[in-house]
Amino acid sequence: MLTFALPIFFSNLFQQLYNAVDSLIVGNFIGRPALAAVSSSSSMIMLLIGFINGVSLGAGVLIARYYGAEDEERMSRAIHTTVALGLCAGAALTVLGVALTPQLLRWIGTPTDVIDSSILYFRVYFLGSSAVVLYNMGASILQSVGDSRSPMKYLLAASAANVVLDLLFVAVLNLGVGSAALATILSQCLSAFLAFRKLTRTGECYKVTWRRVGFQGPAFRQIITLGLPSGVQNSVISLANVIVQANINSFDSAAMAGCGAYSRIEGFAFLPVTCFALALSTFVSQNLGARRFDRVRAGMRFGLLCSPLLAEVIGVIIFTASPVLVAAFNSEPEVVAFGVAYARTVSLFYCLLSFSHCSAGILRGMGRPIVPMAIMLSVWCALRITYITVTVRLIPDIRVVYWAYPLTWSISSVLFALCLWRLLRHIPAVEAQN
Repeated sequence: MLTFALPIFFSNLFQQLYNAVDSLIVGNFIGRPALAAVSSSSSMIMLLIGFINGVSLGAGVLIARYYGAEDEERMSRAIHTTVALGLCAGAALTVLGVALTPQLLRWIGTPTDVIDSSILYFRVYFLGSSAVVLYNMGASILQSVGDSRSPMKYLLAASAANVVLDLLFVAVLNLGVGSAALATILSQCLSAFLAFRKLTRTGECYKVTWRRVGFQGPAFRQIITLGLPSGVQNSVISLANVIVQANINSFDSAAMAGCGAYSRIEGFAFLPVTCFALALSTFVSQNLGARRFDRVRAGMRFGLLCSPLLAEVIGVIIFTASPVLVAAFNSEPEVVAFGVAYARTVSLFYCLLSFSHCSAGILRGMGRPIVPMAIMLSVWCALRITYITVTVRLIPDIRVVYWAYPLTWSISSVLFALCLWRLLRHIPAVEAQN
């Protein structure tokens, strides 16, 4: 489990680093409005690509199951269907992202001093969104067969390229905020190219052959069955986060910049969360396919202990160092004050965030994606939106928005603990039903 999870950890670290580089360089070389435009982009981008990422998780679970069962023909069909899905989804996302960007940004109340920079940044980003989708699909395939090191290497190369291009475009050539998005997309193109070069040149059973890429009925239905709940979950949670962002935007660009800077810092707390959640999905699915129920239980215990512990350590560090960390993005006192207040409200609850995500990963690996979807939609979406909508009107204080996350993480952790307690007693039965 640890051998598989560590490369995913470093992959996510490199990805988070080059996301943070955009904000660091833009905030220091262009200014607060540009920082607000770039740093507040995460929730909007996830609104559009979250569904596709969720479906790729379902594809990964299916591929891992066939890999564990040594069913190479079905695995190959699933892989080539996944690639076809990625190509179509990337094209659709490009059109939708470019067309809908102005309407979406106005819908969430983006301030007038930020709107033009935001539209430019988002449109450039979505012009290259096919590379983002294809890399995620390629990485999902490789990780599903136990190769988490190759995606790590590709993201390392992409991270280095992004730093160089950001400095060249923004700091040296002064090309503005759109060039930061261009640097990110060119870096993603590099990582997508490297991932598919590996998949098309390998001699292993998971090789991609372009002439076989297409939608194969049974595999497509299984991918959608496993991935649709995760895709819907990601999209609706992203919608809830966009509504949170809209409430932050209602204060001013200093709030946007400060909270956006914190969101880049928070990404580092997600490193043990995402790596263990993905590792648990793959590990559980492979071992259920191989009928190694003892390893399933051991992997679950290990992941549910290590990930929350690591997340909490990172939370304590962020809580303590938040003034310095936020000021690295923009040193204006008002911006720093917003970012520090956000960090110190949320960071000590990262263990609950981690537990919820890892529990969801286990349930997806067991072939039960509807359970985490139901919990997260009801708590992280419906309850979070209701809480913010009602409470902000009664108490017009941005700290009310900050507390939406710890409260919903706490409730979801309790619900996931109850679900896992019930399923742990019936792991062989769970496998038999799938």
